[in-house]
Amino acid sequence: MLLSAEFPPLSHITNWSAFAGDGQIWEINKIVLVYGFAVLFTILLFTLGNKKKLVPTGAQNLAEMAVEFVEDGIAVETMGKDGKKYVPFLMSLFFFIFFTNIFEVVPVIQMPAAARIAMPMTLALIAYVVYHGAGIRSHGFGYLKHALVPPGVPVALLPLVVLIEFVSKFLVQPFSHTVRLFANLLAGHILLVTFAVLTSALITPKWYAIFAPLPFAGVVFFTAFEVFVSFLQAYVFTLLTGVYINAAQSHEH
Repeated sequence: MLLSAEFPPLSHITNWSAFAGDGQIWEINKIVLVYGFAVLFTILLFTLGNKKKLVPTGAQNLAEMAVEFVEDGIAVETMGKDGKKYVPFLMSLFFFIFFTNIFEVVPVIQMPAAARIAMPMTLALIAYVVYHGAGIRSHGFGYLKHALVPPGVPVALLPLVVLIEFVSKFLVQPFSHTVRLFANLLAGHILLVTFAVLTSALITPKWYAIFAPLPFAGVVFFTAFEVFVSFLQAYVFTLLTGVYINAAQSHEH
């Protein structure tokens, strides 16, 4: 007898029914719950860590390590010392994304909110406003020239180059910023669901149950891998935001 495994359609593994609200004006489902937990945990991390102790312990130590990581590893790394003023924004991005991602491996919930494109797109648009705003503040009305006209471009090529730069920086950049986070988390979620379904299908009194440990090992491996991906994608999204801010306000050309 052949193995029978019913894989749920994509809409069933990324959409969740509301358990509060009328579905018209507002509703609360699993995704919204993850957003709420991510905001709560981000606030809680720094609220508990905001203790003025000479020798930090517990939550304060964790919060200080987090601040140093974002400040030195992202803000200063991408923008130099001027990047320190963006640390609160970059920290909010990093930890909100990380907490929404890590719910992929939390029992019962098992859903990364970034696997729904609305959240990555919203964060990418917020970052879009911030880095272009930083460019306008730094260059004033000359920002468009700074953003669209690279130095040393021959006059004959200017129309083509300006068009390419406009499409790249004002259209493609926020799109790629969105899709990078969304696609990675969605792909990981689909992998976990696939191996979980295979494992469930092989838990049977039939002889082929001896193969059940193989997809189960895949579940264990990809669960551990998703923890790494949750951190990595939060880091990459925040790092790129820092890179874009630096490019927008740079005076190198």
